[in-house]
Amino acid sequence: MLFMSICKEKNSTAKERIARRAKWQYPPGLKVLAEYWPQGSDIVVINVVESDNVGLLMAALSDWDDLMQITVVPAVTAEDGLKLAANMLK
Repeated sequence: MLFMSICKEKNSTAKERIARRAKWQYPPGLKVLAEYWPQGSDIVVINVVESDNVGLLMAALSDWDDLMQITVVPAVTAEDGLKLAANMLK
C-alpha cells in the first residue's frame, strides 16, 4: 500500500532537520518512492512510501515527531486511481 506523509515544521530549524536527516535512514522494509523538500512554505518534507507493514511506517514517524507535525494518508497513483474510477463508473 502507498502512503504519503506531509511534514510541517514543529519547533525546529532547517539545520536541525537536515543534521538529523543526514544520519537517519528509513527502516528496512519501507520502499521509498519519493522524498521532496518543498521550499517557501510551512511544509518541509513530503514522502511517498510503499509498505504492507504499518508498524514500519509508525516507527519511522516516531523518529521525527519531535521536530515535525506529520500527517499520513493512504494514496494511489494516478494510473491506479483512473482504473478504480473506470470500474466505479461501470
